[in-house]
Amino acid sequence: MERRVFEKLGKNSEFQKVYRQGRSKANKYLVMYAVKGESGPNRYGFSVSKKVGNSVVRHRITRLLRESVRKNDALVTEGNRIVIVARVNVKDRSFVDVDGAVLHLLKLHGLLK
Repeated sequence: MERRVFEKLGKNSEFQKVYRQGRSKANKYLVMYAVKGESGPNRYGFSVSKKVGNSVVRHRITRLLRESVRKNDALVTEGNRIVIVARVNVKDRSFVDVDGAVLHLLKLHGLLK
């Protein structure tokens, strides 16, 4: 099976563009901003603030989000810019909970194929 690697949003200006132009939807664990209809593959950014926890906790959450996106990217329509912001409640959650929250928000945004 081919391993598909998603692209990341890099610069602060790219994040700001998604925050300004994108629509936001939220659930208990995450907030997702999405800009639809650009060209190329999907690009994702992750934001986990210091409110969520120390660096170990923040990196764990980022890894869970990254894995969920990697797993579900094939189900998402092409050409989107997506920023996922972690809320404090996500701190002690398992991968199953985080993955479910990501899929829920993708569905709310209408990004699934």
